[in-house]
Amino acid sequence: MIHLDDPKRFRTLRDQAHQVAMNMLRPISRKYDRAEHEYPKELDMLAAMIDGLAESGASEGAGAAGVRREEEPDEHPGVRNGANLASVMSIAEMCWGDVGLLLSMPRQGLGNSAIASVADDEQAKRFRDTWAAMAITEPGAGSDSAAIATTAVLDGDHYVLNGEKIYVTSGERADSVVVWATLDRTRGRAAIKSFVVEKGTPGMTVERLEKKLGIRASDTAAITFTDCRVPKENLLGSPEVDVKQGFAGAMATFDNTRPLVAAMAVGVARASLDLTRDLLAQAGVEVDYDRPAQVQHAAAATLLRLEADWEGARLLMLKAAWLADNRTPNSLEASMAKAKAGRVGSDVTLSCVELCSSVGYAETELLEKWARDSKILDIFEGTQQIQQLIIARRVLGLTSAQLR
Repeated sequence: MIHLDDPKRFRTLRDQAHQVAMNMLRPISRKYDRAEHEYPKELDMLAAMIDGLAESGASEGAGAAGVRREEEPDEHPGVRNGANLASVMSIAEMCWGDVGLLLSMPRQGLGNSAIASVADDEQAKRFRDTWAAMAITEPGAGSDSAAIATTAVLDGDHYVLNGEKIYVTSGERADSVVVWATLDRTRGRAAIKSFVVEKGTPGMTVERLEKKLGIRASDTAAITFTDCRVPKENLLGSPEVDVKQGFAGAMATFDNTRPLVAAMAVGVARASLDLTRDLLAQAGVEVDYDRPAQVQHAAAATLLRLEADWEGARLLMLKAAWLADNRTPNSLEASMAKAKAGRVGSDVTLSCVELCSSVGYAETELLEKWARDSKILDIFEGTQQIQQLIIARRVLGLTSAQLR
């Protein structure tokens, strides 16, 4: 039997995340949208609270850190609802409050998901308390992560990194940066590894902070690495270049983070739908869920369509997370969730701006901000077009060389 309700064990976490979004994030959302690059100090208290819950074991899945696949199974592995599912549920609720502020949460960076996905046991313990940004994108390598040109050369007990990364979320604020670099460009994707570079390491320089359309509360940095020496034990996972395994080690990170980004889109889209439904009701347009859309007001019919599309994105997000919890390969589902939610997020938020007319376009409400914030969720962690390409390869059983 299929149950589509939120698991009972996570409802308290979900409700707590919603309360945080409503009472802590929404009230400061506009403030930090306008004060781009100013650190939201209010998040320190929230981060401390999450850290405390994590230490007590009471916050499974809280935040954006993701989980390790090697964790011990529970007593019902066939129907396991674990930390991946809890993570996407809590993130969706937090992004109902503000996406940029969620991305600014200390110790909850996307780099933490990379560590959770690839690190060995010793590394996972050593980097447990770090706040890690993730540096993948380069001026010449955007969606094609395999084209990464940043190099890592072993020199004694250190790897020497050289290259440039752009659009690094929390690149200035984080304690460390997970940097993707190649050990040998002649060996292709298999030689791409990730390294934890701690803040203050000589040779790592934050060149600038970007001014952006949305998620302005989150700092986005360009970082250069010039003869940057990183201890060799900071290479995540195995240093061996396994051509047969190919890009699998690095892609495990995306299998973890893409459902999280889908959750962000689901959260901000739902915020737009909730507010638009209320604004339409104030204007005398009631949505009747017991009548066909075609016999209702055009605005109500549009909202019904948007809600149906949103529900599809939410279910794909939940499926991708559930598969990860149950140690089932989820690369296809992670890309499907990211592609669907990314498109839906942009479609829903922009449509809600349109439905609400001048109210939607003005700064009197947050609708216009959510429309700006949602666009990046269709771009980072792999664009819409890249996700569709990955899905096609998986469905057709073709390699990246066979289907470009």
